[in-house]
Amino acid sequence: MLGNAMLFLIIAIVAGVLGFSGIAGVASTIAQILFVLFLILFIVSLFTGRRR
Repeated sequence: MLGNAMLFLIIAIVAGVLGFSGIAGVASTIAQILFVLFLILFIVSLFTGRRR
């Protein structure tokens, strides 16, 4: 999931440099959503992880 967020971030940067503002905006929004979702799932897994 973090890899997908990085992929969309790279797409957003490339699209922004090339002048495709609509595509850059959508890709950066997707990257932000995936990154926040990754962080939430990571924090939840820290607290509810298996205890040995």
